[in-house]
Amino acid sequence: MQDWTGHAAIVTGGASGLGAATALRLADSGMKVTIFDRDADKGKAHANRIGGRFAAVDVSEPASVAAGIDAAEAAHGTPRVLVNCAGIGEAAKTVSRGEPHDFALFDRTLRVNLLGSFNCASQVAARMVAADPVDADGGRGVIVNTASVAAFDGQIGQIAYAASKGGIVGMTLPMARDLADKGVRVCTIAPGLFLTPLLQSLPEDVQASLGAQVPFPSRLGNPEEYAEMVHHITCNSMLNGEVIRLDGAIRMAPR
Repeated sequence: MQDWTGHAAIVTGGASGLGAATALRLADSGMKVTIFDRDADKGKAHANRIGGRFAAVDVSEPASVAAGIDAAEAAHGTPRVLVNCAGIGEAAKTVSRGEPHDFALFDRTLRVNLLGSFNCASQVAARMVAADPVDADGGRGVIVNTASVAAFDGQIGQIAYAASKGGIVGMTLPMARDLADKGVRVCTIAPGLFLTPLLQSLPEDVQASLGAQVPFPSRLGNPEEYAEMVHHITCNSMLNGEVIRLDGAIRMAPR
């Protein structure tokens, strides 16, 4: 088992939802957390709550990510854990009312979700591999990416979102293999229906209906349950190159 107490972590999209719960869990475990987000107000407030730091970062822009990592490293030292939670999800069909899917929307979704995850992972990994190992196995760090069950069960209107999350699934094993001889582990979590800000904005009866679709437990997942999975991955040295569905056994219907 790996113990990252006192080491530095970065959580993208850490101002709200799954990212906020993860930032809190890692801070509670003794890690020094930097939140990357575009929402400065929420990001700073949450960073203050957990005793961490905030950096305004656009994950799709390499220069923005580099500046954020520099700031995090200056404050906390070499990042040893990266959790990619930043993401967007807008609905549109391949063809709707005779019109093709808006290319800019598709491009933006892939840039934030897929390219953003890769951008942060590759840049943080470069800092990790340049640092000394921290354990007898030669471990230098852990990267946890966030996909979605949509990567496997993409619904109608989710073509861009499913493609972006499928890309994250697809890069998990080769990234883990790329970094294996350098002591950096890589895993991906594919959450199902979780109580994120988007779902919290829906009426309670709609939330209940969605939760009832989950075989067991028949409810929406709590962000804390996602965060606990992240923490376990960071600690369990044999988890590497794996995509873990965290979904209560749900398999999404077409719509």
